[in-house]
Amino acid sequence: MPQTLTIGAVLTAEELAERLAETATQALIDEARLSPKPGLVDSRSSGAHQDLTLDLMVRSARSLTSTFYLLALHSWQRPADIALRQEVGRLGRAGEAQMMAETGGVNTHRGAIWAMGLLVSAVAMQPERLLPQNIVQRAAKIAALPDAFSPKKFSKGSHAVQRYQVPGAREEAQRGFPHIIDRALPQLHHSRTRGASESEAQVDALLAVMTTLADTCVLSRGGLPALEAMHQGAQAVLEAGGTSTMAGKQRLRHLEHRMLTDNTSPGGAADLLAATLFLDRVSVV
Repeated sequence: MPQTLTIGAVLTAEELAERLAETATQALIDEARLSPKPGLVDSRSSGAHQDLTLDLMVRSARSLTSTFYLLALHSWQRPADIALRQEVGRLGRAGEAQMMAETGGVNTHRGAIWAMGLLVSAVAMQPERLLPQNIVQRAAKIAALPDAFSPKKFSKGSHAVQRYQVPGAREEAQRGFPHIIDRALPQLHHSRTRGASESEAQVDALLAVMTTLADTCVLSRGGLPALEAMHQGAQAVLEAGGTSTMAGKQRLRHLEHRMLTDNTSPGGAADLLAATLFLDRVSVV
């Protein structure tokens, strides 16, 4: 079981921000190192990526620690209003620029900055209410508010959302991260209860997201056929008992072969897994 973050009433805003930033950063690093992950960078390979390495992902994650710290600090005991939404957006964009400087212009964690940044802010808003459902509800309130300063740039993800008429990262947040609350966290806890190792339980949680998420990273690279193959393949692994079973491991290899053949990578699911690990590690004494 991973070390959880315990938050007591005696913490100052600065102390809480530091702990949240460390926890968020470690969740990103743990997600990157987790293996085996189909199509994604992990401790074995770069998956379907030509421009990413594990070292780059780890350096990118560490470059975001200061961003998460500032998000927590500026969100401390604040209500979800337009002013907070604009501050979260400003800090997130500054963090993205810092990440791009660290990676030489490679997009390693843009989606993770959005999801993780909202959750870090949501924890700091009411650190006395840390049930996952409470945290994602606060994050959803922030995500639903407009940010007049947000640039109207057209990303690959937004293009996939429009082309295929599917919900994207923004909608996932505005809906209260249902793939985390309804799929990833329950699967993580279920796999642990059944005796899976921590890494197996985390991969199972990733697969639970992959069974239904309209992952725009997969859609951008492989279209609807690749997305459907991901959904079916991930479901097959879990139906076989998950990655702690021989049958599940075999089906995971089949899924990985298919995704590498399609040259697809479930980056959206990976972002949500990192956010899941963060929520799993936030607890109250």
